Amino acid sequence: MKLNLSKIGLPLVMAACLLLTSACGGNKTALPEADPANSVTVENDNTELPSEPAPPAYTSPLSGKPLDEPITQRPLAVMINNAPAARPQSGLNEADIVYEVLAEGGVTRLIAIFHSGEKVAKIGPIRSIRPYMIDLGESYHGVLVHAGASNDAYAIIQRQHKEDLDEITNAGSFFWRDKSRKAPHNLYSNVEKLVEGALKRNYVMEDTAVPAYTFRDENDPVEGDIANSVEIKFQLSNYLVTYEYDATTKLYKRYINGKPHTDLDTQEPITAANVVVLGADHKVLDDVGRLEVNLETGGEAILFQRGKMIRGQWVRKSDDVIRFIKDNKEIPFYPGTTYFNVVPNNPDFDSHIKVD
Repeated sequence: MKLNLSKIGLPLVMAACLLLTSACGGNKTALPEADPANSVTVENDNTELPSEPAPPAYTSPLSGKPLDEPITQRPLAVMINNAPAARPQSGLNEADIVYEVLAEGGVTRLIAIFHSGEKVAKIGPIRSIRPYMIDLGESYHGVLVHAGASNDAYAIIQRQHKEDLDEITNAGSFFWRDKSRKAPHNLYSNVEKLVEGALKRNYVMEDTAVPAYTFRDENDPVEGDIANSVEIKFQLSNYLVTYEYDATTKLYKRYINGKPHTDLDTQEPITAANVVVLGADHKVLDDVGRLEVNLETGGEAILFQRGKMIRGQWVRKSDDVIRFIKDNKEIPFYPGTTYFNVVPNNPDFDSHIKVD
């Protein structure tokens, strides 16, 4: 029996074409709606991926610590007594920068730059100033805070009209004596009283152009060779300073003659985020042992951070602070207090340093 293609074949061909069209061109054919009864609901648990913390709005130019608002107040450069009878001192952990330098007779003195720290209740004991200490304090735009001075330092202060607060000559009411200690190792002040004294003397205390250092992120990897401690001998054997790295706090604890250097009032250890040892030419000027210290021409230096050390150089441009560089590039600090330790180049730089 013959099939009638006109009645059977044509409808089959058309049906086949429709099936092929559905398979190959599905985007042109509406899909049947899903049955709500058989649908699967995926719940959104609102889980958020961890986000990077927002960078601070402002940072301290000298310590790199985060700030809620910019600092507009000028720094204070305070001469801190470091004789054995003056230890332990008060307030050093709130300083942004601390220098340890030789004075006459092989003793050392601390120049503490206070700018962004907490308003500590007590700073000191405060002692006299020398010409190179004037230079260091002013490099940070600091008001110079001291009690007395060498003849050369007084000549500079008077001749050049330096802005200073001297307990002996012009600002005695803004200092006090602690009767539990013997003079001259018992003179103190604080930021509040010193700022009051500076304003009383009509010093301009607003300064938004304080020289700034560069800083690493707290989580940046550290560079350099392993160095968990450094021992520094300035001149006298009883002024032996050691910085030991504490991996828990990521800070260096300071020791003097093998004993922890602590704060008198808080009993907390004196610490530093960065330690710089730098060599400078020292020249003895007289029989008393007064010194001339060259803090301008640069020289060898070592930077200690996070248990590592980097050898480089220190440099200082006109009207700027001392900076640490390697391969002509400034090496950033980690946020926190930085200690600069100035040792003589005689007999050579490395003779003053022992690294473990």
